[in-house]
Amino acid sequence: MANMLDVSGLEGGYGPTQVLFGLDFTVRQGGITTILGANGAGKTTTLRAVCGMIKVSGKITFDGARIDGKAIEEIVRLGIAHVPDGRGTFTSLTVEDNLVLGAYTRRDSDGVAADMERVFGYFPVLRERRRQQAGTLSGGEQQMLALARAVMLKPRLMLLDEPSFGLAPLLVKELFAIMRRINEEESVSMLVVEQDATMALELADHAYLLETGRVVVSGTAEEIKADDAVRRAYLGY
Repeated sequence: MANMLDVSGLEGGYGPTQVLFGLDFTVRQGGITTILGANGAGKTTTLRAVCGMIKVSGKITFDGARIDGKAIEEIVRLGIAHVPDGRGTFTSLTVEDNLVLGAYTRRDSDGVAADMERVFGYFPVLRERRRQQAGTLSGGEQQMLALARAVMLKPRLMLLDEPSFGLAPLLVKELFAIMRRINEEESVSMLVVEQDATMALELADHAYLLETGRVVVSGTAEEIKADDAVRRAYLGY
């Protein structure tokens, strides 16, 4: 199967501080790739690099075309949705208004309305809260809203940064099940940055382990789960 995202020799950082050192990774079309690593390993910076938020060198190819150096809005219009850490919801707006904003690059109003109904199918609690201010939602509901808003873009690739952060285990399980449904039913490829390695490896088909901005282990999720060193360091058994 072809790669939706192909990254090679990726380097980047903030001002004079280099964070990424020659990363190579791919996301298959319709696949889910996870990037694992401790705090400070460069996971969030990797997602920011892909969506044009920081200056980079190297090659980033999306569906066969180079996107490194493109503006963030151009990248979004190509169908890449970013769900940042900290959720990034517009807390003073209603749930429904947040979802409408997620579709701001689209011009098909009928399609947007239909997709909102579909999103409410994935997240029934958001239908119940549609008139409620986003800032009054629970942490789990805000994370669901952030994911739902990204789906409203009708993306081909979703970049998800620590979707489990701060959530109770049962909510994490529910959220990851919804992510799996979106991947399978919408054919959306995903690049997931996650500290909960066990959940991430259950979800993903491929995985990369970062340490200080470098890929130190890569392979299928099954191969990574079977790696003794990874199990001891990241999976706790």
